[in-house]
Amino acid sequence: MMTRRTELSLQETSPHWGHGIAIAAIAALVAGCADLPAQEPARVDSAASTRQLKALPRKTGELTPVSIYEFRSSVSEIPARGATDMFKTALVNSGQFRVVERARLNEGVIREKQLNAGKLSGGKSATTKLTEAKYLFEGAITQANAGETQRAGAFGIAGAQIGGSTNRDVIGVDVRVVEVGSGDIVAAVTVQKAIASDSANVSGIGSLIGTMLAKQGRSTTYVPDVQLQQQRKQSLDVALRAAIDQAVVELAERFEH
Repeated sequence: MMTRRTELSLQETSPHWGHGIAIAAIAALVAGCADLPAQEPARVDSAASTRQLKALPRKTGELTPVSIYEFRSSVSEIPARGATDMFKTALVNSGQFRVVERARLNEGVIREKQLNAGKLSGGKSATTKLTEAKYLFEGAITQANAGETQRAGAFGIAGAQIGGSTNRDVIGVDVRVVEVGSGDIVAAVTVQKAIASDSANVSGIGSLIGTMLAKQGRSTTYVPDVQLQQQRKQSLDVALRAAIDQAVVELAERFEH
């Protein structure tokens, strides 16, 4: 995600020559603002972590049934329900497990069984037993270290200022695998994912131009001053999905099921 803000101001100096510069600068600014970003079509998630999940060797034979009730989140910016849905998607994409629904049974499966029991639908779903989950996954978002590392700097010359900064946040995900029959924790993994952001800004260009013209013995009526700020930050949702995908990759490789 990137946000950009450009500001233009006109500084009056002495009576000469600057109308052309001012008009050209305003025209360039208006043209830039009118150039709206092109619309992008929707696409299937193709992040590196998702591709890594889908590239895992497919298991043959009957897959082990697993489920998850709910991710826990100690981070206010990240709702637990969204993380739960991401984790279920990652389990399915891995092709290593038979994922059975538990978190939202009452909102879908149970209603359908009730309809069938009331003879409002065909088939025998009302009397069909649910698949037993052999393992349950327990997940938690346990860390959100905002501003783990921060750097900023700037320099100026003849009134012009150029500066920038970088910031690095970190989120952490813990996942455990519990055997339903015994309650034993048979596997666990912790994954951390960095979220990078940066910014840059430029200002005082008008002062720099005025100084350069003064050195040449020239003056202008108006000196345009451009201020440019740019900020970029990686998406928190994308970072969380990458951490969850990596957790599933690790568990699939080390967990015998």
